[in-house]
Amino acid sequence: MHLFLFSMVVVVYILAMTGNAAMVLLIWADARLHTPMYFLLSQLSFLDIFFTSVTVPKMIVGSLFGWTSISFGGCGAQMFFFMFLGAAECLLLALMAYDRYVAICNPLRYPILMNCQTCLLMVVASWLGGSLNASVQTVMTLQFPYCGSRKIAHFFCEVPSLLMLACEDTTAYEQVLFVTGVVVLLVPIAFITTSYALILMAVLRMRSVEGRRKALATCSSHLTVVNLFYGPLVYTYMLPASYHSPGQDDVVSVFYTVLTPMLNPVIYSLRNKEVTGAMKKVIGKCRVSRTS
Repeated sequence: MHLFLFSMVVVVYILAMTGNAAMVLLIWADARLHTPMYFLLSQLSFLDIFFTSVTVPKMIVGSLFGWTSISFGGCGAQMFFFMFLGAAECLLLALMAYDRYVAICNPLRYPILMNCQTCLLMVVASWLGGSLNASVQTVMTLQFPYCGSRKIAHFFCEVPSLLMLACEDTTAYEQVLFVTGVVVLLVPIAFITTSYALILMAVLRMRSVEGRRKALATCSSHLTVVNLFYGPLVYTYMLPASYHSPGQDDVVSVFYTVLTPMLNPVIYSLRNKEVTGAMKKVIGKCRVSRTS
């Protein structure tokens, strides 16, 4: 069973890295995909590459060689980059919902509202927001004394698992953590919900069946990714610790650290004709170059 689980994690990690790297290169190589939506999608894939690499390689090495220890500084670094990239992805998904709202509800103003400068500002804002969130939580988590057991009941250094080892009362900090979760998770979810409510109203008013189908296909891909990413995070960070056990946390964490980054490029490519068309074009060029 241990070997089977190890093999599954390795395969899924390789698929996640390959799929997201292919998505970034495909968007960069095909001029038809040089639009704001695909620029933001490439940034999502870029974040997923690093997000899954923060925890999974260490987990793979630990399972293979039994090297399950980590230094205090290494634990802090892993926790910082995990929260940094995770919060940045939460914010980026919310901004991608705004991009879809402008494209469907204000198509004539879309080139003006979603120009190159705006797209860059969106990406920078998500990275800055993620770094601010990670800096605050990492500093506050590491300031607690850990004088008892040093064994983390988790496969990587995550805030809830470390707080269980603290020797002081962490109730006040858990309240701060809850407020941070509201800002990083619930506010973007409310923003996404509002955006898609307006999008749905605009789609229902469309006369073109083809335009309605295309809009729903694009939005359904984004909503699927949002649910897969936000759902486990809300479960881990918003629910009280008494509502879930360390074993349940392990399963949920595997979902948003390994499975979701693998599924994102699959979801966007299968439901998007432009991406599949660009992929077929690249594959066709490779076949022609081989035969010649």
